[in-house]
Amino acid sequence: MDSDGDGIGDIIGITSRLEYLKDLGVDATWISPIYKSPMNDFGYDVSDYYSIQPEFGTMEDFEQLLKKAKELNIKVVLEFVPNHTSNESEWFTKSSHRDEYYNDWYIWENGHLDANGQRRPPNNWISVFRKSAWHYSPSRDQYYLHQFGSAQPDLNIRNPVVVEELKNIIKYWLEKGVAGMRINAANHLVETDKDIFGGRYPDEPKTGTPGVMNEDYEYLNHVYTKDQEETYDLLSQFRDVFDAITLRDNLTRIMMTDAYTSIKNAVRYYGEGIHSGAHIPMNYALIQDLNKESDARDMKYAVDRWLTYKPLRKPANWVTGTHDKSRVASRFRPELVDAFNMLVLLLPGIAITYMGEEIGMVNGFVKWTETKDPIACNTDDPINFVDVSRDPVRTPFQWSNGKNAGFSDAERTWLPLAEGYENINVANQRSADRSHFQVYRTLTSLRLRPAFRLGRYESLALSHDVFAFKRWYNDDAYIVIMNVGRTYQIVNLTAFDLIFGNLEVEVSSVLSSRTYSDIVQANYLDLAADEALVLRMQV
Repeated sequence: MDSDGDGIGDIIGITSRLEYLKDLGVDATWISPIYKSPMNDFGYDVSDYYSIQPEFGTMEDFEQLLKKAKELNIKVVLEFVPNHTSNESEWFTKSSHRDEYYNDWYIWENGHLDANGQRRPPNNWISVFRKSAWHYSPSRDQYYLHQFGSAQPDLNIRNPVVVEELKNIIKYWLEKGVAGMRINAANHLVETDKDIFGGRYPDEPKTGTPGVMNEDYEYLNHVYTKDQEETYDLLSQFRDVFDAITLRDNLTRIMMTDAYTSIKNAVRYYGEGIHSGAHIPMNYALIQDLNKESDARDMKYAVDRWLTYKPLRKPANWVTGTHDKSRVASRFRPELVDAFNMLVLLLPGIAITYMGEEIGMVNGFVKWTETKDPIACNTDDPINFVDVSRDPVRTPFQWSNGKNAGFSDAERTWLPLAEGYENINVANQRSADRSHFQVYRTLTSLRLRPAFRLGRYESLALSHDVFAFKRWYNDDAYIVIMNVGRTYQIVNLTAFDLIFGNLEVEVSSVLSSRTYSDIVQANYLDLAADEALVLRMQV
């Protein structure tokens, strides 16, 4: 929500809408970076970790947000960006001029001259944002590493002074009153130790993937720049800071980690052996493993695989969307919004919802001339930039069918609104008898019951198109069932142990012909295309 009419959401705007989160049944809200930043990458290029970016507000505004959230019993979690800073930060400016204290705070390397006498980067490393991961700094006559944008130089995590400063930042915000932090790009934090390669960083091997350009991130296999073993020790050190403050006042501070990686690497972020890890290593299985072509078998595999790999006594977590990935209604189809919210909210573990998924928002269209995302801009391609742009999932939140969807009074919002906001908005869905919002709110209430908080889990792909899972605690049993296909299906729920007789509808997807308290037969259930239900066993 934009509170001051500049077209950009801000802290006061969030504070003014906290009651909405409370109404939805939300326990905690995680906010993307609000630190001082030149905003080359939406605040992920931090110039001062101890200050608030003025267009978002002031430190007083943030303290008021914390106060209001506490009154509503909503926890506030901040994004933390320890992999890199802005190239406009004081740290980087001093390092680029070889200041004695800051000299080794970033990863600096000499380039080389090619056969034509042209200056070239130290090696072939490629940025996540495309093109070389090295940028030349004339003031130092060296290249600095940037795994993301060229305005985001990587910190040298092998420097213990840098690590201590990062711990101080975590401590500062936790003592300020935030309930936790999400560690951004965790698996990029540490690069290989160049000393084992004779003091120079080696080239990374090519993937050989057909059709991938030599400037694309996928062109190389990133064996030296991500998923390094030392990452887990570093995060254990971060976790110690969270735990020390938790011990002081007995209020748990949560550490989350963000890492797109293999499942075996991902679950290691929970911690192992002597290393404590994250409370919530974000689980991207429902994003990475599923697409428009996925069927019920794929869904069962994606869900059960995470539950199999994660440590037995650690909580799972589920997320279907982030500010980096296409929205559910666009990545799959609008008719499956309720089904995916049922997955997130009723599978065992922690539920994480990206803003707008609860009302079924769709991706916006942001044309080349209005594109802000540096990944998209770095393609230099006014046609195919849409394949990588993250702008479409970041369009303003849709509160109403009024001006700028109720997000702002400005003449222009920072990104254009997504089409269809006149119908897909909170005001419409709040007043409707049936809506994605109403389904979501019912699900958050339902998940408080013992069967979902404490209960066991069993799943079946009842056909290619029908995925179902059972949650039960003592004699209280539920079946969550969804037809993810486009055709009518008939299934028999007695394939689950101790499910028989009549079941009662607790929740139904918006387009379902069924409603609360309707009775269905366990041994013969007909499902329309895209229909999703939560059923309770009648005892």
